[in-house]
Amino acid sequence: MAADVKDGSGTRAERTEGRIVAAAAALFLAHGYRGTTLTDVAAAAGVSDRTIYVRFASKPDLLKRVIDVAVVGDTKHIDLAQREWVRTSTSATTLQERLHADAAGTTALFVRLAPLIAVALQVEPDEPVIAASAQGGREGVLAATRLFWARLREDGLMHPDCDVDWVVATCSLLGTPETYLQMTRTTKWSPAQYQRWRHRTWWHLATTPDRVPRP
Repeated sequence: MAADVKDGSGTRAERTEGRIVAAAAALFLAHGYRGTTLTDVAAAAGVSDRTIYVRFASKPDLLKRVIDVAVVGDTKHIDLAQREWVRTSTSATTLQERLHADAAGTTALFVRLAPLIAVALQVEPDEPVIAASAQGGREGVLAATRLFWARLREDGLMHPDCDVDWVVATCSLLGTPETYLQMTRTTKWSPAQYQRWRHRTWWHLATTPDRVPRP
């Protein structure tokens, strides 16, 4: 393969990958997983079939990469935890700043990601690569949720009588792309309405003491 050549928009390899990922995402959403072939993706991206197979071993691997890119919003190799909105949501000085960053950033993420999760859910039982990726994503949501609330508690930004374990369990179920899909399809909410709901709900959970007797 030719050496990567950089310009203002990244290396040649990064630009090629970006075209492939964008084409694949559009085709998966338009025609579904089974209705999309790697040849279709190559044609839409303006590359050869060989280029697709060199970069992605299989169609499940391509869908996984499409989903990974949707999580962070671009093809840069920067983890979600290092994105500015995530850092703000776990380190800002006020509860309001953290909840605003979380609600805005997560909503933008779900707008990109949730439709692709719907595609993945259709084939998860039959594709081990997708199943493993989906399970990793769910575990990642739980870990991120636990960190978010643990930092709030450590920094004194939530009510001292909140049951943090209960809040984490609740938010790890409410704060998923699958729940976003269900809510927006059922309520017909816009992303802006979901964002306001998430901010309001997380605020309530952070500021309301736990007074329910445990079983």
